[in-house]
Amino acid sequence: MSLQDDIKLLRINYLRGPNIWTYRAVLEVWLDLGKLEDFPSNLLPGFNDRLVALLPALVEHHCGVGERGGFIQRLLEGTWSGHVLEHVVIELLNLSDMPTGFGQTRSTSRRGVYRMVFRARDEQVARTALAEGHQLLMAAINGTPYGQADVQASVEKIRAKIDDCYLGPSTASIVAAATDRRIPHIRLNDGNLVQLGYGASQRRIWTAETDLTSAIAEGIAHDKDLTKSLLATCGVPVPEGEIANTADEAWEAAEDIGLPVVVKPSDGNHGRGVSLDLKTREEVHAAFEMAARHGSEVMVERFVRGHEHRLLVVGGRVVAAARGETACVTGDGVSTVTQLVDAQLNTDPRRGNGEDFPLGRIETAEDGAVVLDLQRQGLTPDAVPAAGREVLIQRNGNVAIDCTDQVHPEVDHIVSLAARVVGLDIAGVDVVAQDISRPLHEQGGAIVEVNAGPGLLMHLKPAEGAPRPVGRAICDHLFPATNDDGRTQDGRIPIVGIAGSTGNERVARLVAWLLHLSGRHTGLACQAGLFLDQRCVDAADCTNWEAGQRLLINRAVQAAVFENSADTILRSGLPYDKCQVGVVTDLDGADKLAEFDITEDDQMYKVMRSQVDVVLPSGAAVLNAGDARIVEMEELCDGEVIFYSTDPKTPAIAAHCAKGGRALYIRQNQVVLATGASEAFLPGLGKLTAWRERRGLTEGALLAAVGAAWALGIPLNLIGAGMEAFETTPKNAGSAE
Repeated sequence: MSLQDDIKLLRINYLRGPNIWTYRAVLEVWLDLGKLEDFPSNLLPGFNDRLVALLPALVEHHCGVGERGGFIQRLLEGTWSGHVLEHVVIELLNLSDMPTGFGQTRSTSRRGVYRMVFRARDEQVARTALAEGHQLLMAAINGTPYGQADVQASVEKIRAKIDDCYLGPSTASIVAAATDRRIPHIRLNDGNLVQLGYGASQRRIWTAETDLTSAIAEGIAHDKDLTKSLLATCGVPVPEGEIANTADEAWEAAEDIGLPVVVKPSDGNHGRGVSLDLKTREEVHAAFEMAARHGSEVMVERFVRGHEHRLLVVGGRVVAAARGETACVTGDGVSTVTQLVDAQLNTDPRRGNGEDFPLGRIETAEDGAVVLDLQRQGLTPDAVPAAGREVLIQRNGNVAIDCTDQVHPEVDHIVSLAARVVGLDIAGVDVVAQDISRPLHEQGGAIVEVNAGPGLLMHLKPAEGAPRPVGRAICDHLFPATNDDGRTQDGRIPIVGIAGSTGNERVARLVAWLLHLSGRHTGLACQAGLFLDQRCVDAADCTNWEAGQRLLINRAVQAAVFENSADTILRSGLPYDKCQVGVVTDLDGADKLAEFDITEDDQMYKVMRSQVDVVLPSGAAVLNAGDARIVEMEELCDGEVIFYSTDPKTPAIAAHCAKGGRALYIRQNQVVLATGASEAFLPGLGKLTAWRERRGLTEGALLAAVGAAWALGIPLNLIGAGMEAFETTPKNAGSAE
């Protein structure tokens, strides 16, 4: 068979929020197979063998068969290239240590054109994986040169993009803990600044710092001399020390304090520029010069014997502890110190330069502390130690041995006190002690440093011992299980999503008005613009993901209302992960969605059900009972369902009330609210004919809005009075804020 034409990628669309495919973000790709439409996998000579040879783990893909080897079975039976590309991309992501289990490929109304999607936590990573998968697939189809080295190169390219785009391990552990608790998150920059929760209920983290971490406390922690002074005043054991401005002053301070001493920068971090156990003038002078390169001032302090420990304090209690130990090499009479370090220490798979490694790689000649310790042993990085000679490389360099269960209660108390004295809600407290299971005063131990924004990797992936759920501890600190009134804290605000094509802007504005009257600072994103508490801050069409995020990021917003058209759901997905109330008014508008391969109203069911799929178990779906297709969405809702119809005799209304459900309808020219067999007119709202004439709104829009307000628990008399007071023209339209 001649070479096949390349598969054309017609359109690539990143769906950031819940969508017609899944609750999570996906990359949606429109493919044109061209001539390959006539050549499923079983009609491409040698293709299956070449593909499986390149990606042998494809045998683990269950595919639609539901068992191991399912995808291979589909290959042998014959499946189309769009489906194969889906699995190739997923496998490349798996090989890149970013497991991805979700993918789908569906045909469209155009011959040879398919929609393929796969789970994508980051758009740039997904696009890179797609490009690499596309290249691999075409090579396998056409039998062009492509081997395991090329596969590995693709994997490395994806991994590099993951390193560039994904959260660091400390931040990721907190976000993962929040996700486990169903707390939503929004990434606020390309780094590790993340918002947990929505609107006024949010908290922010930046690695292990939070918005509860005060700038004053961070400044104190940065000034080690000030930190020691405050701790000593409060009875926390610290090594005495002095600030030195010159190398000679450092030696004078060392003599005053008593040898041995430690020399370190007063405002350094991560152990940079720190030299330990110094006993001579020459050692102190050399250590001063190194410390001066890493900080603005140099501190000389008493050397405390023992192991270095890092204790993590979260919300006033120790939640994890790790111990350090010395790193040594043994000479062989042939290799230099640098070669011995590379062979005996840096080969440890736990060592590396990235954040994913619990132990750092030792750069012998570049680490001043290592060079200084070698000099004290009469060696240099290029020296060749005698066979059998043990050479000290790092003192307490590997603070990654878990010892959480060994921490003495008194040590816990003293360390927690140190964090409170500095004022940090999250702190990494460095303790030097010979035995962390004994009180510090018994062994001459001391706290040598208090760090703001500590790294968590040593506790998440210790070199030895059990990992500790420190991300969960920080998440629980930010969002205690219950607040003062006993309610669960999940970082959420009331969100109302309104899906449909006819008159939904008015429905959204009505609901936002009622929320405003109930005392909540309310945000609204609709076709008329973006509103903050009835004030228009952007007059453009704001039925899109970006505008929705603006509301959810705003710390003043206590409730939010979103108008969601079919175009919004298909183009970017919903702007929120879950909502308190989801309203579906109609399934119209298919005639405007040809670009999404939607031409019939019946196809709208799959689109608009997205709004019902995301209703919280504690929330409610408000559904138009006048459309039998919308009524079918009742079974999709995890929460309560409230039906509405202008006709009280609508079959779905009667059946729902017979089961004790809630419903709204019109009778005697008034709004009736029914719960089971009980009925009541909406108080505060007069005859609907006059109301409708004054405002030009339909009864269906009124019922949908009242149903949403009812589901939110807004008092009925306030709902009725609010409807009477509602003005159809937005105030401050077009103004900026």
